[in-house]
Amino acid sequence: MANNAVYVGSALHKRMPGDYGFRPPVNPRPSKSLCDDLRVITKVEACQLLKDGIRKGLVSSVRSNESLPKYVWSVDQGRNVFEAKLGADGYHGYRLDREQEKHMHDLVLTEWDKRQ
Repeated sequence: MANNAVYVGSALHKRMPGDYGFRPPVNPRPSKSLCDDLRVITKVEACQLLKDGIRKGLVSSVRSNESLPKYVWSVDQGRNVFEAKLGADGYHGYRLDREQEKHMHDLVLTEWDKRQ
């Protein structure tokens, strides 16, 4: 499953475009969570986070008419929690803020640690 998952990113969730090649480079929306509000997340790192989350099984259920889960969760080296959502072209991701999304943030960290 991890080999079939494609990370495309979204300019709606970017403050710093890094190496994504978006046109226009960024278009963050005030209502959207940013993946890079703390630091630049390269596309290579985002792809690795997606694959790590899938390999650890931190995924939503897969519907019978789909081959990939709608959501994948992952944790970076700094213990920041990310959620990736499947769109028409592939996955885009964003950081789950501990204060605003405490329950899901803490659940992902707990499950991540169990699966090390």
